[in-house]
Amino acid sequence: MRPLLLLAGAFLAGLLSESSAAQQAPATPLPLATADASVPERDWSLHGQLTYQLQGHGSFDSPYEGTNSFQDRKETRGSFTSTLFLGRRLWTGGEAYVNVELIAGQGLSRVLGLAAPPNGETYRVDSTGLKANLARLLLRQTFALDGEEEAQDDGENQIQGRRAARRVVVTVGKISLTDVFDANAYAHDPRTQFNNWSLWANAAWDYPADTRGYTWGVALELYRDAWAVRLGSFMEPREANGLEFDHDVSRAHGDVLEVEHRHALSKRPGAVRVLAFWNHANMGVYREALELAPGAPDITATRAPGRSKYGFGLNLEQEIVSGVGIFLRAGWNDGKTESWAFTEVERALALGSTVRGDPWNRPRDLFGVAVALNGINGDHRDYLAAGGLGFMLGDGSLHASTEEVLDAFYRASLASFAAVTLEIEHYRNPAFNQDRGPLTVYGLRLHADF
Repeated sequence: MRPLLLLAGAFLAGLLSESSAAQQAPATPLPLATADASVPERDWSLHGQLTYQLQGHGSFDSPYEGTNSFQDRKETRGSFTSTLFLGRRLWTGGEAYVNVELIAGQGLSRVLGLAAPPNGETYRVDSTGLKANLARLLLRQTFALDGEEEAQDDGENQIQGRRAARRVVVTVGKISLTDVFDANAYAHDPRTQFNNWSLWANAAWDYPADTRGYTWGVALELYRDAWAVRLGSFMEPREANGLEFDHDVSRAHGDVLEVEHRHALSKRPGAVRVLAFWNHANMGVYREALELAPGAPDITATRAPGRSKYGFGLNLEQEIVSGVGIFLRAGWNDGKTESWAFTEVERALALGSTVRGDPWNRPRDLFGVAVALNGINGDHRDYLAAGGLGFMLGDGSLHASTEEVLDAFYRASLASFAAVTLEIEHYRNPAFNQDRGPLTVYGLRLHADF
């Protein structure tokens, strides 16, 4: 944590000590802000969403399979989530939010056998019955700095009103880290945009979370004109991708730092974000597991408290013309310790575009196409090749190569509050294995919100 804190402190100090001429520069509106100064202030925010997904695939070539292999026979699975987003303004700058989520269903092959699973709504929790889950419980405090105000729209976990364009925001509680970090206008929401895990988030960022994608912690954000800096520290699960958290936070926590700059190219908005993370948990080491085992290695036999993993990410978005945008994400982590919370990827590159339906008189429709290339480092590769199992992958052997994903979707609006999406996700070298696949997943998604 110390290197991230020092870097963040230096950057924050630089922003706060800008010249008086810079302090007088007009503020740049941030996402979800409007230019309407007459927007009335509200004390409550209430929203909800329902998402149903049906996905399936046919048979594909599979000369062998292991415990964690993606099923090579025909398969169809469905999932359902419903979320209630409730927010309350407590005092000047203070807001509290609670999200209750209902979940049911299963992911294809129990969400095993792919480095980038196809359904962003299903983690490794299978339940045919409906279960309730406290998704978020947080307190957010905003401290206004000098400068202008801007209007803030009503939205999920956001209350309509005014906010300072230059501000410090502190968030404490249970959240998903993608609520604060790694945002992207064109690839960030698996309920309405790309569904593949390596497209709505940086697959190489093993971000702290329980099995359902949430964790407890604190985030600090500074917004100053075109710049934003975010820093946070969060709890890690006790076991790899487990539901219970490790309360020994001195040796089990994940730290993240992100710097963002918003810009305009030919008057079209865009953003560049650079992310760094450093995780600590009771992780095992791939190379140690290989050296210890006479047979198939077991990463869990090498676990020790305080083991670390670090990495970096790059996140770009740019509007090309009205309604058309492109995005790029790239990520890397050292990969010496086992994958712990998100997915088993150490090298990630994703590039894509979305097009709004204005040209064909369907302005609420959206078409998207993207590709993702995911990889692992040498220790992880040798571990899987020797028959080792991760929490997602393990075919019993491995003819290693990059996992390639093509994701294309069309979201057709049914009304202002509802849409249906058809999606195709094509994989080459699933789970980094040239001996298996290719395979294609077909998806139907129904989404409504209020």
